[in-house]
Amino acid sequence: MNRELLVHDWLVAGIALAAGALAGLLLRALMRWLGRHAERTRWSGDDIIVDALRTLAPWAAVIAGAAVAASTLPLTTRVLGFVNQSLTAVLILIATISAARVVAGLVQSVAGARTGVAGSASIFVNITRIVVLVMGVLVALETMGVSIAPLVTALGVGGLAVALALQDTLANLFAGVHILASKTVQPGDYIRLTSGEEGYVVDINWRNTVVRNLSNNLVIIPNNRLARTNMTNFTQPEQQLSILVQVGVGYESDLEHVERVTLDVVDSVMADINGAVPDHEGAVRFHTFADSRINFTVILGVGEFSDQYRIKHEFIKRLHQRFRTEGISIPAPTRTVALHHEGPGSSALPPVPHQREAAPRSPATTTRS
Repeated sequence: MNRELLVHDWLVAGIALAAGALAGLLLRALMRWLGRHAERTRWSGDDIIVDALRTLAPWAAVIAGAAVAASTLPLTTRVLGFVNQSLTAVLILIATISAARVVAGLVQSVAGARTGVAGSASIFVNITRIVVLVMGVLVALETMGVSIAPLVTALGVGGLAVALALQDTLANLFAGVHILASKTVQPGDYIRLTSGEEGYVVDINWRNTVVRNLSNNLVIIPNNRLARTNMTNFTQPEQQLSILVQVGVGYESDLEHVERVTLDVVDSVMADINGAVPDHEGAVRFHTFADSRINFTVILGVGEFSDQYRIKHEFIKRLHQRFRTEGISIPAPTRTVALHHEGPGSSALPPVPHQREAAPRSPATTTRS
């Protein structure tokens, strides 16, 4: 009779294990189906959640089947308690890994959506992942009956020693957290330091900030140095900015006509060129009576920092062509040179002025001697 009961218990345990394994396979297939549907949505968070559940759900079914199987076997109370604690601890660890993956993925997705770039601030992702994993491990140890109070105390004392040994590393870590928390710099911003480094912020990690300059090279800047230096952020408070182009025309030019022609060119560039601001209202400001020309400034609008080079290029081309068509002159710098002619045995002749065009130097520089 006892043998029949033992065989019956093992049979029920085997059925429970098989049912748990079968449920795990079905859940895995279900997660794949949900994953394909999640890819069709615009929100990336559901893809992260389904990907984490793809690991958690099958293992949870298998562990549940193993727990049911253990409860049907004629085990002692101590052994059964140990088995249940072990299975619970394993389930907590799997759930912790899945939760860390979900939370880190959501943080990265939110950071990428806010900055508009694929790369994000990995410092928050790494800190979030580490915090979730540490909490899960502590809960699993507590479930196994291990007191975590001495462990926390030991970690506190050891953390103080590590903090003293890694002062520079921790300074960079907290500087990176401060930079992101204050929102002075975000991944995707175009920045320029007083030391000359400039470019797009690619990532802010636990030690340094990665900047990609316009020549597509990466510049690595320690977070502590970035937090202490003077910096210009060309993306904040808004990404659009105005650029100035210096132009000069001859004194004989009709300035009203010059202004109308220049504004027409500005409007055409703003409407036609990619990266310009179509609703930007162009402006012309005359400001200097120079030696050979009247100088003025043209204000253009660009969508973001790197667009300014293409906008300037096209504007100068079109303005030069339009000035030639309208008969508006852009005089070259000139210089007046006085020559003294002296013959042998004769008195000095009066100076004869000669006017000649000087070699081009700067657009608005004229000197007289």
